[in-house]
Formats: sequence, structure tokens, C-alpha cells
Amino acid sequence: MTTWPPRPGELRRPAYRSLAERLTRAIEAGELEPGYQLPPHRILADQLGLSVQTVSRAYDELTRRGLIGGEVGRGTFVRATNGPHNTPFLPEKQGNALIDCSLLKPVVDSIHRDAMRDVLASLSRDLPESTFSSFRPSAALDKYRQPVCAWLSRCDLETDPERIVLTNGSTAAMTVALMTAINPGELVLTENIGHHTLKALTGYLGMRLKGLSQDDEGILPDDLARTCDRHPARALFVMPSGLSPTAAMMSSERRHDLVALARKHDLLIIESDAWGPLHPGRPAPIGAIAPERTLYFTGFSKCVMPGLRLGCLVMPERLVTAAANRHLVTQWMATPLMAEIAGRWLADSTIESLVRWQIGALGERNKLAARILKGLPFRGTTTGMHVWLPLPAGWTETGFVAHARLHGLAIAPGSAFMLDHADMNQGVRICLGPPDREALARGLDIIARLARSVPEPALLTI
Repeated sequence: MTTWPPRPGELRRPAYRSLAERLTRAIEAGELEPGYQLPPHRILADQLGLSVQTVSRAYDELTRRGLIGGEVGRGTFVRATNGPHNTPFLPEKQGNALIDCSLLKPVVDSIHRDAMRDVLASLSRDLPESTFSSFRPSAALDKYRQPVCAWLSRCDLETDPERIVLTNGSTAAMTVALMTAINPGELVLTENIGHHTLKALTGYLGMRLKGLSQDDEGILPDDLARTCDRHPARALFVMPSGLSPTAAMMSSERRHDLVALARKHDLLIIESDAWGPLHPGRPAPIGAIAPERTLYFTGFSKCVMPGLRLGCLVMPERLVTAAANRHLVTQWMATPLMAEIAGRWLADSTIESLVRWQIGALGERNKLAARILKGLPFRGTTTGMHVWLPLPAGWTETGFVAHARLHGLAIAPGSAFMLDHADMNQGVRICLGPPDREALARGLDIIARLARSVPEPALLTI
């Protein structure tokens, strides 16, 4: 029996949700392909014996989930859900009723508000002139490099201040690293399920990108070796410390294996460590193993506070000047006010306190996830910001994400992070930081119920 169109009287109450369910299943099953034009609200309402408001509410729900979209003067169309530039998270807050586990961010509480209020009060009394008057990066920022070195030591990376480029967050650092390491047309290798902005960014910069197979630890050395033998590559982009969507934590042995292959094939390594010291006891960063070829970056917004937009890029000595020049022409300099706040917090141990608090908060949330998802094959780390759930047989990502959304929960489909969909492992990323603890528990309960259910299109009830 086809899902679409339904016959009058087939829809359950509430009718808007049942209609949205039918449309979701039809899109998931391929009955309604991208570009299919849906009937106008009034015509569909007449066909199904519904009110126009009911149809409008169903269409609005599917629009919020990105499954359909309206074009002024043309109508409403089914959208392609796996486009190369789709974001895995909701671009806008959708209201208090929605539990948003799609956005990767730390836990935020009154401790962060109080810390920011205190430092801003302090700045109002003692504001360095360089934070608002300097146009020269060296004059405004050089004094912060030594404190940032101490922060990097907390990340298990020892370096010289001269090798550091301060940026406006990790994304800016990643952009400068790519522009420094790789020329247009050259090949970058990375995890097949990896950083969601990397495909778009390398495309804008004219670089080629290829995904590598991975296991629970991340990139497989054998696949890296085979790929380098067949495709001359310039760089390897890697997230070895739990940041990847699959929450892979790479062992020390695996890191050394990848470094050995990078040296053999003369690859530069771009290492994303945006979570910094949130994983106590993790293996040393690749940047500490191979400083001569690793462009390492981290920042403060993920592990300290979202509003503290300051990142640091640590370069091999031979590439420092090139990186500084590329940063100069694309961003000029990091915001001095952010650097001043970070500098004060590093000096008075506020950052240390906020990191300890974040480790504790994320630790409790991971314990909560482990309890509610017990028996399911999820992967996570003890203090990470998300878990990865491979989907049980019978579920597709589109269907699982859509049904979670119908229950009021937003999560990220694995396809948003994948480069090669030919051998796609169905899964979803569930972020643990944004909701309050009670909302997170409700969201995890929704995930557990869906994952343990059998999706029967004719019987599934939302």
C-alpha cells in the first residue's frame, strides 16, 4: 500500500501530525522525490476533508524540519535532504517546546553569566587602550601569546609563543590552516564521517576532498596507506579526540601509526582539537607527536564559553609566516577584547574553574545518556558533548530524525557529516549540551523508545 496520497478518513488525530507523518514516510520511501510539487493547502484540505489550517500546520512542521520548502508564486516542493551544504543543526531556535539536541555546544549555566559580568565590570574600570585603539595585530595581541602557551600546556601541547596565530575561534583557525597547507586543486584526506563544514570550505577554496574509512578509533591506517598510494595527497585533516560525529577517541598507537604514514607520504596534518582539555587522560595530541608537520588548532568557545570567540593555531615553524600572512589578509587579527578577557581569566584561574565545571557537567550528562540508552549500541566519551547512535535495522536516518522531530526533539542525521554516501552507515548524532538536564532526559527517552521500536509504516503511531 502506498503512503501517499492518503484517503479521507485514514488520518489519525491530531490530523496535522498524522498528515505530516504520512508525508515524511512518503519522502523517506522515495514516493515523493526532491522537486515534487505538493498540492496547494486548500486543494489538499478539500481532498482529505480537513481544514486549511490543519494542512498549513502540517506543511509548517515539515518546513521547519527542512523536508519541504515554499517558493513565492510557485508553490511548495519536496527538498533534497542530503545536499552538500546542509547544516546538521537547526539554523534558528524553534521555540521552547522543541528539545534541541542538534547543536554541538557546551553546557551553559549561571556560572558563565556571573563570570562574564565580573570581567566586564573589571574591564569598565581598567580597559587597556590596545583593546579599542590598536590597528596593529602585534601591538594588540603579542602579550597574550604567553598565557595561551599555558593554556596549550593544559591541552598537553608544549610550544613556543612565536608559533601561535590567534584567531576569532576554531573555524577561523581551520580556514587559515587549510589556506596555508593546501593549494587550490590539491587533495585533502579526512574521516568519511567528519567535520560538517569541511566539504563546503574546501570547495570554496578550490581544494579536493576525499573521505577515509574509519572504525571506533577513527581513520583506518590501512585505508590511508592505500589511498596515498593511489591518489597523491597534500594533507590529512583529523579530529582524533572525540570531536568527530561518531565520538571516536583515537588511541596513542593509532595516532603514531597515522604520523608514520604522514611522514612516509609527506602529508601535512591539520588537527582539530576544539574541545581542548575536556577529556582528562586522553592521549597526547598529534601536534605533540609530530610538531614539524602538524597544524594544530583549538579554542575557548567549546570548552569554556560559547561567547568567548578566541582560537589559537599552532604552526610548524617553517609555516608560521605564511599562516600569519593568510590570517592577515582574511581576518586581519583576532578581536583584542576577546583576547583580553581570555588573558584575565587565564591569569586568575577563571578558565581553569570553568573547564573543571564543564567536565563535571558533561560527565553527569554522559552518565544520564548511558543510563537511558543502556542496551543500545551508542558511542560516546565520558565527558564529550554528544553521542553517536547507529540506527537499528528498519530505520533510515530521514525517518528516524523526522519521527524524533514529530515528538518534539531535534537531532542531527549522520548523512550531514558524510562525504561518501555509497557505503553509508546509518546513524544520528545526539548533542548533550544545549537543553537543560530535564529536557535532555526527555529527549533521550524519545530516542530510546524510537530505537527500540520497529518502524512499520502502516502501524507506526506518532
